Amino acid sequence: MVREIERVAGIPVVQIATIVPIMLTVGANRIVPGIAIPHPLGKPDDPEGEHAVRRNLLRRALKAIVTPIAGQTVFTE
Repeated sequence: MVREIERVAGIPVVQIATIVPIMLTVGANRIVPGIAIPHPLGKPDDPEGEHAVRRNLLRRALKAIVTPIAGQTVFTE
């Protein structure tokens, strides 16, 4: 789906995913690795650290969406 949004509408899309190899296989262009399979966007067992985790993921996603790419790219930093 993300490839089609980018191809047809020309809108960059970032996929936050916990299983990066699957995203590479399906052709997602901008990939941000999530935290864990049951909770890709946070750590509910650590309420104090969850805010920092989500902020970091959001910053990586925002960096990914404005970065020009030539092919599939995984944004780990």
